[in-house]
Amino acid sequence: MSSSNFTGFVLAVVSSAFIGSSFIIKKKGLQLASANGPRASVGGYGYLLQPLWWVGMITMIVGEIANFVAYIYAPAVLVTPLGALSIIVSAVLAHFLLKEKLQKMDVLGCLLCIVGSTVVVLHAPEEKSLTSVLEIWELATQPAFLSYTASAIAVTLFLVLYCAPRYGQTNIFVYIGICSIIGSLTVMSVKAIGIAIKLTIEGSNQAFYFQTWIFLMVLVTCVIVQLNYLNMALDNFNTAVVSPIYYALFTAFTILASAIMFKDYSGQSVSSIVSELCGLITILSGTTLLHSTKEPDSPILTDLYTPLSPKVSWYIQGNGDPWKQKEEDAPPPFNLITVIRQDHFK
Repeated sequence: MSSSNFTGFVLAVVSSAFIGSSFIIKKKGLQLASANGPRASVGGYGYLLQPLWWVGMITMIVGEIANFVAYIYAPAVLVTPLGALSIIVSAVLAHFLLKEKLQKMDVLGCLLCIVGSTVVVLHAPEEKSLTSVLEIWELATQPAFLSYTASAIAVTLFLVLYCAPRYGQTNIFVYIGICSIIGSLTVMSVKAIGIAIKLTIEGSNQAFYFQTWIFLMVLVTCVIVQLNYLNMALDNFNTAVVSPIYYALFTAFTILASAIMFKDYSGQSVSSIVSELCGLITILSGTTLLHSTKEPDSPILTDLYTPLSPKVSWYIQGNGDPWKQKEEDAPPPFNLITVIRQDHFK
């Protein structure tokens, strides 16, 4: 492994550790806030006064910065799959800090992620040295990547304009498909901006090139679209289902886009490519196992008195006036002619 790839590998691992732990820290902060006021899921903002929640936010920001820098030193086919390590960190910390039981399938999923990540690292292609944003621009404007970008935009527009209004709330692949396809372009833009920042720090100012600002505009646009539809997916479907599907599709499209734009696999042997694909499949399998054991949170009771009134019956008296009977009330008079019953369950 080259020094550049090793630096990217270390940064990716550090990023996963920070991001994975940030979820647990923020969860603890939310639990403390809900003990003293309304929960965030019902509109409460007490977590903003919890120092622990802010520690979690800072931890996540540090992790995202480390992930951003990792793309500068290593190819996306190495950095992106290592994101699965954050799931392992979350699962282990949740076992000790949140008292969430780590089941046997969880342990197996963690082991699969570790084995798959090791295989990917050992067979990852070397990062190509780039000395200017103009070189990245040439890679981005080559016919093969332009064809990928045009196809990605066309499919995204079809999903947004046609599929989302009709099937978005019933088919999980609509919103996640949009996030994953746009996410691959986000990563390519992140890599371009990251390299531009690195070169600028080294003394070669890349801000003078208009291509740098085009990459920045593409990055901002893609991030906004990606976050919007990811929130819609999480709002409509179970997180335990969204996460593995999104991770699988996002990783697949990102590796495809990187292979086309940066020609990551150029010069690699067939055995190395096959080994890396096997490692990726192993990581995806481990991720699926980890999420398959997670149960959704129990629904929040917004009405304190709901459990105390499981059933209410409405009766229409003979004179047309309604009369409401609870379970503890006596039976209605005999002159009632219509009974309409409505049961309320917890």
